[in-house]
Amino acid sequence: MSASSEIQKTRVINELRGFIKKLLQEPQILERSLEIARRHYAEGNPEGAQARIANEISDTTSVHIPEDPQEHSEADKLFLELLKEVISEEQALY
Repeated sequence: MSASSEIQKTRVINELRGFIKKLLQEPQILERSLEIARRHYAEGNPEGAQARIANEISDTTSVHIPEDPQEHSEADKLFLELLKEVISEEQALY
């Protein structure tokens, strides 16, 4: 494994650790993020939904996700993808 690959993995792990710590300190972030994701995915306009979700999460919680999807970190992308998965699984149950 190359040194740059190791550095990248370490950076992502550190970012995820910081994010998980924030979620543990402010558990309402998860509930609010899920509410936002549910609403945006229910609108039926999946195009740009992740960007809209990221913007609203940034505007209403202490989590900052860049407005431009090109600037999303690996942790940002993972969080948004996991929100989408959870919402999809919830909808499949009904």
